[in-house]
Amino acid sequence: MSKGVKIVTIGGGSSYTPELMEGFIKRYEELPIREIWLVDIDDGKEKLETVGKMAQRMWDASPYDVKVHLSMDRREALKDADFVTTQFRVGLLNARIKDERIPLSYGMAGQETNGAGGIFKAFRTIPVILSTVEDMKELCPNAWLINFTNPAGMVTDAIIRYGKWEKVLGLCNVPVGAMMAEPELIGKTLDELIYSFAGLNHFHWHRVKDLQGNDVTSEIIDKMYSNDSGIPANIHDIPFFIEQLKQMNMIPCGYHRYYYRSEEMLKHMLDEYNDPNVGTRAQQVKQTEAELFELYKNPDLDYKPEQLAQRGGAHYSDAACETIASIYANKNTHMVVSTKNNGAVPDLAPDDVVEVSAYIGAAGARSIAFGSLQSAERGWLQLMKNMELCVEEAAVTGDYGVALQAFTINPLISSGEKAKRILDELLIAHKNYLPQFAEKIAELEAAGVTVEDEVAKDLD
Repeated sequence: MSKGVKIVTIGGGSSYTPELMEGFIKRYEELPIREIWLVDIDDGKEKLETVGKMAQRMWDASPYDVKVHLSMDRREALKDADFVTTQFRVGLLNARIKDERIPLSYGMAGQETNGAGGIFKAFRTIPVILSTVEDMKELCPNAWLINFTNPAGMVTDAIIRYGKWEKVLGLCNVPVGAMMAEPELIGKTLDELIYSFAGLNHFHWHRVKDLQGNDVTSEIIDKMYSNDSGIPANIHDIPFFIEQLKQMNMIPCGYHRYYYRSEEMLKHMLDEYNDPNVGTRAQQVKQTEAELFELYKNPDLDYKPEQLAQRGGAHYSDAACETIASIYANKNTHMVVSTKNNGAVPDLAPDDVVEVSAYIGAAGARSIAFGSLQSAERGWLQLMKNMELCVEEAAVTGDYGVALQAFTINPLISSGEKAKRILDELLIAHKNYLPQFAEKIAELEAAGVTVEDEVAKDLD
């Protein structure tokens, strides 16, 4: 890397890319980038060109001479890369709309990374990420893969478990948001507190201590009920039951609302689904993204616009940049990443990918031991991890029975004939992106299975 760092971003046409560029510019003195390659597919070509021009304007406005390359050829871009970041969405936002609307049409949760929608996002994503890893083995075998493609935990686990690629870390903005919002609740700054996270991506808990070693988690919990809770923009703010948090003396991530307050969260999702003037979260995001790309077309815009924070993933790209800088400079920075457990959470197997606090340096992540969880959290964690393992296996093998198992044990999917119908409709809806299920999809089509939701059907 003595000649400078080559970074490749798969899904470079994403609306998040300007935040990624901002993070790299901010860290240039410790991460001397030589070139950046933004890669996308034909369907994303227009967005790639728009965001690529803006990315170059951002670098041109900086003191640094960095060239942004645009490519529709992943293999061309990957050659001799030092770091590869992934931020793609197979099927684009229309696929997410189907993931949300089809389950909701049957009265079940429709969400990007949870429930049936999250399972299908994994089904579409894992084969693509594994093919990317095969290219990396040939073209940049020493590169680090920094993944923030959702569902980040399952994708990262599949990269290690099925792709046999160890130099990978998964990232998410949710822990960053917690660490940015919570300290001021108790009159502290982040450097005056010690955070410990453990669990799975979008399903973790954390504890907090001060620099004297005193546990201040309960103090933060108290303040959460009198101040802004700081949850991500894409999660409806229904408060947890304070008695539950006090008992566990841990703070759940925002996504736990789908599990701890399922009834209320489902009602909110159904209200939006049934209101043609609102629509599901994906339909709202599609509008936000369209507005962002109109901004990006402005030839005078050479900085990240404030509106990007409305997209729901604020700060995640900044976390990616810090991770890369920490590996490159062996900084041993405390971060929260999806990585191999290696005993950090004894309630799961050593080879399971977990989301935990870790020190990030040249050797990757050194996980910080969290210890065993209490009965309720341990039960949740083991159920969710084994559900994830079923999802990964089905994504790789195309085994319909395993997919049905994943649906059956997922807490947000009521088991039975209706759940099977949702599975079948989602297979039909996403058939262009699920070659591993081709035989079963043909069987379902021959049996006359169709997508019932009118909006989802129109997106075919």
